[in-house]
Amino acid sequence: MSSPTPAHTDLLDDLRAVLESPLLDIARALSEMLAPTVAHSALVIFTEDCTGRPRKRAGAAEIIDHVTIAELDAIRADRALDRSNGPNDENGSPGAVTTVVVVAGRERDALVWVADTGSLLVVTDPVPAPHTDAGRLHSEVARVWEIVALSIRQQVAAAAPTYLIDSRAASRERSRIVAELSDEHATTLEALLGVLRSPRSTDDAARSTAANIAASAMVRLRSVTDRERSIAEEPVAKAFARLKDDLLPLVRFGGFDMEYVDPPVHGRPVPGEVAHAGRAIVRGAVLALVEQHGVGRVRVQWDCDGHNLLVNIRDDGPGDLTIESASVRPLAARVAALDGEFRVEATPGWGSDIAVRMPLDAPAAPPASATEWALSSREAQVLELVAAGERNRAIARDLSISENTVKFHVANLLRKAGAANRVELAALVRG
Repeated sequence: MSSPTPAHTDLLDDLRAVLESPLLDIARALSEMLAPTVAHSALVIFTEDCTGRPRKRAGAAEIIDHVTIAELDAIRADRALDRSNGPNDENGSPGAVTTVVVVAGRERDALVWVADTGSLLVVTDPVPAPHTDAGRLHSEVARVWEIVALSIRQQVAAAAPTYLIDSRAASRERSRIVAELSDEHATTLEALLGVLRSPRSTDDAARSTAANIAASAMVRLRSVTDRERSIAEEPVAKAFARLKDDLLPLVRFGGFDMEYVDPPVHGRPVPGEVAHAGRAIVRGAVLALVEQHGVGRVRVQWDCDGHNLLVNIRDDGPGDLTIESASVRPLAARVAALDGEFRVEATPGWGSDIAVRMPLDAPAAPPASATEWALSSREAQVLELVAAGERNRAIARDLSISENTVKFHVANLLRKAGAANRVELAALVRG
């Protein structure tokens, strides 16, 4: 067998660096890997495996700060249509390599890939290196992207407790922002419709046209809000069905019987990070149980009481599993990260029973005084201006920093203060 060439070794080393990157940094690492082969203005990943931060971004601020989930969803849908209609090459990639997509509010040239996991990769304003074969480039990046997308899914499934905490906070913050924007725009559109529908208004044709525009905008707004919610939450029955799919290979080759007790079909939707953690915990628990000698049957049950996801896993094994078992301790840590409870009961000769309770809602953070927030000097400056009622643009101008940097500091301040919004943050500062 021939040895790898230096080029192949470099590629493998670069790919390894991407796969070893934290989830929050994986877009930057992938962008740096691709840059020598295809220069680009920005790289955006859209993956519903990461419910807290489904967009991973690197590159030009005017793109990564403004690209929306709605735009990425539309690109992915168009790409799926391209794949079904062809013409495709031998690797399943469409014949047209570069396409035009709407990103950050305007049309841009882009390279687009969708992995088998459903994750989307968009590379904007691509400029391949000289003498690069476009079709080969597209196929090679497609292979790399399949590996990276699968790695993202596996990292989420095996995420450390700290990532679960961060993901839950990010999901809550995004849901809050979406709800605020939705309410604000809906109120504006409803007021506009009220005025236009008033019999005291003149010019019937103009009023009718404007009313139709406003009504269509309300439909689109609700659609975007529903899409954001569908990423942040999973119907409990769908989440359990995905768990069955995850366990199918293990059951098929594990030499034991699996029994499932489905959750109520119309139970409350489960936050994405709770659904991911629930599936990972069940997978880990089943592995821990079947590693014991003599296990022939495992029973998995999910339930939802409206406030908690309730998980129960039991076996018919020797009954010597404890919470201190090496295979069980990491599972308990994941549950603790979501403020849940993890319990193991075992009866020698009768089997082990694992019970898990995970709250669907994140606990409210207790308020703290500004002196306890451990602020940097820049955060303290931003906090002073927020408390004075300044908006991001004015703060950026006063401190000679970008609006994106201001947003970053404000997000940190909200997190450190445990405040839901700027008004609440300012109220805490004023005491």
